[in-house]
Amino acid sequence: MGQGTTAHPVHFPLPPFTLVGATTRAGMLSAPLRDRFGIISHMQYYEDHDLKEIVQRTASIFETDIVEEGAIEIARRSRGTPRIANRLLKRVRDYAQVQADGLIDRTVADQALALLAVDHAGLDYIDQKLIRTMIELYQGGPVGLSTIAVNIGEETETVEDMYEPFLIQKGFLKRTSRGRIATPLAYDHFGYPQRSE
Repeated sequence: MGQGTTAHPVHFPLPPFTLVGATTRAGMLSAPLRDRFGIISHMQYYEDHDLKEIVQRTASIFETDIVEEGAIEIARRSRGTPRIANRLLKRVRDYAQVQADGLIDRTVADQALALLAVDHAGLDYIDQKLIRTMIELYQGGPVGLSTIAVNIGEETETVEDMYEPFLIQKGFLKRTSRGRIATPLAYDHFGYPQRSE
């Protein structure tokens, strides 16, 4: 475009349509863009009973034998997320095919998930490392996000976007103006004596 020329809007005839936008970082959108969406909704984590049905349906598609207790065990360790439930199901199925004649029951699911370092609360290796680091090295906090990230070998954005939301919602972690703090629930979960104030 040459100097002194101005851009002119281009109009296209379009049939009526619905535009759906999704983001995990709504605060980074400009206010004018957010305001153009007529309905603003927030996604919630799935309940265990809904995830159990998703696991059972996916197992049926995979032609995998699973009993209800096995599906429940996978569901409750899936961080409230169908994508994670289906990923764990695939790994448990692989274990079951080698170790349990292909049948997934509660015991098989528990054994497979233990090998994957996913505990009974759905905390994976990084979640566990994050909380243990806070308690063992920083007396439970408060400790800064960048300090946590350096200690566990992750980027600050990864910690903030991937790990903290679940840990906060499940009550293992608190954000404060002074930093992150491990909660009494976190101490109980990992078997540490409660911090003395």
